[in-house]
Amino acid sequence: MAKSMPERLLDQNGAQGASVVITHRVLAGKQPEYEAWLNEIGPVCKASEGLLDLHVVRPISGITDTYTIIIRYDTEQHLKQWMTSDARKQLIAKTENMRVGSDDFYIRSGLDFWFAPEGAKAKIPVRWKQFLITWSAIYPLVSCLPLLLVPLLRQLGLPTNHYVDVLIITAIVVWLMVYIVMPRYTKLVRNWLFK
Repeated sequence: MAKSMPERLLDQNGAQGASVVITHRVLAGKQPEYEAWLNEIGPVCKASEGLLDLHVVRPISGITDTYTIIIRYDTEQHLKQWMTSDARKQLIAKTENMRVGSDDFYIRSGLDFWFAPEGAKAKIPVRWKQFLITWSAIYPLVSCLPLLLVPLLRQLGLPTNHYVDVLIITAIVVWLMVYIVMPRYTKLVRNWLFK
């Protein structure tokens, strides 16, 4: 029997420490119900073995309807234990009438996925090279994006709020790093990176 994408991801072997990113698009008018559900599942998740932290990135009204939940565990085994638990399955079933689409999630160990060629069982570069590449990619983004985005946020009518600005800017930086910058950057420097 073919496995779903989440089940295939759960089969991967990983290093110590692991994170899961879960995205739920919530139906219009269902946000209060979904928020109540978050208050129900949060304590159950926090009581699970090996949890390090749990963050909920809430949608911005009028801009997005997607909730992003980031959960970190001390080991990939503990994370898999929570993601496949009966308690989680029962709680996720309660969201079916609140969200669009499935319970989408992906599991990663550390930042190594940025440095592993797709579909390859290649070695992971040494940590100091990972550090230099990640730092050199993040620095220009966090230096330049606020200069572009903060004025845009004011034009969109968002009030001046340092915490909201940082929330939006860091979300965009992480999105750019994961989907745009790192896949291309690591290919560009792969000869040095894997030397």
